[in-house]
Amino acid sequence: MEHPQSKADEILRCARSLIIKGGYNSFSYADISNVVGIRNASIHHHFPSKSDLVRKLVAQYREEAAAGIAELERNVSDPFEQLRAYVGYWEGCIADATHPFCVCALLASEIPVLPEAVVLEVRAHFRGLSDWLASVLERGAAQGRLTLTGTARAEAEMFMATVHGAMLSARAYGDARTFGAITRPLLDRIAA
Repeated sequence: MEHPQSKADEILRCARSLIIKGGYNSFSYADISNVVGIRNASIHHHFPSKSDLVRKLVAQYREEAAAGIAELERNVSDPFEQLRAYVGYWEGCIADATHPFCVCALLASEIPVLPEAVVLEVRAHFRGLSDWLASVLERGAAQGRLTLTGTARAEAEMFMATVHGAMLSARAYGDARTFGAITRPLLDRIAA
């Protein structure tokens, strides 16, 4: 018998790919049922509502992002190289289509139609990412490795918006190279 947690993980993975393809309202439990090969009732057993499912998915995504950032902090000490590695991660994901879009950036564009529980998770992701970027930028400026034109917080927001916008542009043009064409000058601009 299959472990129940693995079925829940399979449902979450499926929902994530469906959201990346078309957003929150583009899929139903029936779509997941077709892909995963289980009945709608089984999905409801794990996630009573779509809101529960997507809230859990975003919470899991936030945990993955935090783990990735923690690993980056452990393995790369230089602030500029941390930012380059962060951008490089997304460039790789877009190029090989493994994770061609940040789930939270995509969901942020749908905030007016999202359940409040999902909105809270999405906003928490943005705050967490912004906090980390601000700390890297502050450290980099203090070490003379980065040149900031505004406060670390303002630069963090601009950096995050540029990375998310570059994802959107790469998707709009259907060209993964667009991401790097936008983010490389961003990195060049802040390099001391």
